[in-house]
Amino acid sequence: MDESYFDKRNKSVTMKIRAIREELPSFCNEFFIGVENNTTPLTRLAYAYDLRIFFDYLLSYVREFRSYTLDTFTLAQLDLVTQTHIESFLEYLNYYVFNGKEYKNDERGKARKLSSLRSFFKYFFNKGKLTSNVASKVSTPKIHDREIIRLEGSEVPMLLNEVEIGRKLSPREQSYHQKTMFRDVAIVTLLLGTGIRISECVGLDLDDLDFKNNSFTVTRKGGNRKILYFPEEVADALRRYLEEDRLAADVDSPALFLSLQKKRITVRAVEKLVKKYSKLIAPLKKITPHKLRSTYGTNLYHTTGDIFVVAEVLGHRDVNTTKKHYAAMSEDILKAAARATVLRPDQSDAPIKPTDPNDPNNPNDPNDPNDPNS
Repeated sequence: MDESYFDKRNKSVTMKIRAIREELPSFCNEFFIGVENNTTPLTRLAYAYDLRIFFDYLLSYVREFRSYTLDTFTLAQLDLVTQTHIESFLEYLNYYVFNGKEYKNDERGKARKLSSLRSFFKYFFNKGKLTSNVASKVSTPKIHDREIIRLEGSEVPMLLNEVEIGRKLSPREQSYHQKTMFRDVAIVTLLLGTGIRISECVGLDLDDLDFKNNSFTVTRKGGNRKILYFPEEVADALRRYLEEDRLAADVDSPALFLSLQKKRITVRAVEKLVKKYSKLIAPLKKITPHKLRSTYGTNLYHTTGDIFVVAEVLGHRDVNTTKKHYAAMSEDILKAAARATVLRPDQSDAPIKPTDPNDPNNPNDPNDPNDPNS
């Protein structure tokens, strides 16, 4: 059986992890072996990148550890790392240079690296090889909410029309458009119509499609396989692509979406094509495949009003993740509720007139003996 896209990706990621582990103290190998059964290769790769920066910081900038090298730094030295050292590391992440390249981290970058350190210290603390888990005592940087960038209702058909017609493309882009139009329409329609992740899109094979039920099987984060369903508009775009382009390609690849080189299309290529078309209809918005996913999630939430449905379809394991991404949309529901609320429907259009204090029928007569407030 041929290797799937995800098998090949995991193999490549595993090789990267092994290479980075050579740049870490030797005891770190125990950590990567210990967490393998509970983490994905991509998560362990993130750990490797973050730990490499952390140890480079300790050995280069912390006075107590400057005399050590990667070969001489042991768990005994790690046990000397304090809460202040980690807090200083987070401050260092604002701007640093590694291997001659400059880097900056916002609060999200810092929070991710702190999460890696917490997992790292927790692992050795639970095994009794550290006297304390100092990383757990460090406060997570405050995460500011990001504006949810997505396409508005009128922009969705505009984008699809541009992908199909390519009227605003440059002459050079139009020459490529003639070769990729059916594929590009199918990709953008699929992303907008199902909300799948870019990796899930790129990883699709021909055998994953079932037009009888308008369904397809995707590989979610973590490797789980799940059957999803697509609307008829997505089915039409996929059929056109298969009939006019994909099935005519004389290749052995099982991949659904191919590049001009007749190989499985890459994540980078999908990012570039989404950017190319979206900037023509929404130049002030930085639209990415993930923003198309946000557009789908927004529309689904507005239609159903059920955050649990959105979480299930988008493949979020924790509904709080969905709430975090789509919390701003609840304001629309609250505003709609306010507009729908009418307290005096029979008088809602009547102007409010000031009362005459000399009017005997004035209900607010200050001399009314029956008024408890007079």
